[in-house]
Amino acid sequence: MPRGLAWLLLALVLVALPHGLSFSQQEILVFLTINVLLVASYRLLTLTGEWSLGHVVIMGVGAYASALLSKRLGIYVPVAMLLGAGVAALVAYILSFPLFRMKGFYFLIGSFAAGEVIRLLWKRFRDPFGGPKGLKRIEGMPDLDLGVYALDFFEPITYYYFAAAVVAFCLWIMWRIERSPVGLTFHAIHWQDKLAEASGVNVRAYRTRAFVLASGFAGFSGALLAHYIGTINPNSFDVEQMVFVLTWAIVGGTATFYGPILGCIVLTVLNEIVLREMGFEQMRPLVYGLIMILSVLFLPKGLESVVQRVLSARKTG
Repeated sequence: MPRGLAWLLLALVLVALPHGLSFSQQEILVFLTINVLLVASYRLLTLTGEWSLGHVVIMGVGAYASALLSKRLGIYVPVAMLLGAGVAALVAYILSFPLFRMKGFYFLIGSFAAGEVIRLLWKRFRDPFGGPKGLKRIEGMPDLDLGVYALDFFEPITYYYFAAAVVAFCLWIMWRIERSPVGLTFHAIHWQDKLAEASGVNVRAYRTRAFVLASGFAGFSGALLAHYIGTINPNSFDVEQMVFVLTWAIVGGTATFYGPILGCIVLTVLNEIVLREMGFEQMRPLVYGLIMILSVLFLPKGLESVVQRVLSARKTG
């Protein structure tokens, strides 16, 4: 099948998809769309070989910043979302100074510690962060009157189309970044950081760049979430949520652009259709942990390796 036709069919499926779902499933579809941006942004960070445990907290920075800008200062919500992403990127840039003195396991632990400090600040200060209860009555996307039809973004189908368009554009940007000279340098640092440094590459600067870019997109996903659900609190961005993101990335695989996205979609479907319908939703962390272990043991390259084998078999067949 020609690539252009495949993309067209995918677009048609995504447009038609919410109309065959119930209201609750439509809301799940909105959250899934936002999570796709989150896990894709996480992979952008891992291109340099660093794995973070604070990525979900950075998502929360974008959510809190966008919510406060619209709620306290009355900034137009789409503009607040962009500014929230900018604040998340700025916080990541500030954190990069202490964090990138470390690497590997130490960076992982340092990112977790930095994230917990930020979450404790949210809990400690009721003004402006709302303390442990967080922020409520966050401004939603304003309705858009097109004359013949008014878009109500409170409806999950409308917000899904908005989020899907935004996420698709962000994914395209990340895809272009990965294939640019900057992205190729990220890969070089991942596999041969000493050789890259010997070739004149400023490894720390490029790792900082990947961290800031990934955090900006994560912050935007947080802003999309905050202005849809209308309420956020520090527990919305705790380490449990971070484990889910890690699981999506590991199970899907990070060698390809679509790997983490595939992991996110498959595990979300598993959770919402299988576990919830069977009444085992509370066992989600246990099931995710088991899936991660089985994936590492029997599918170390993730679900993306299955897709690659299928495509290779079709070509040779």
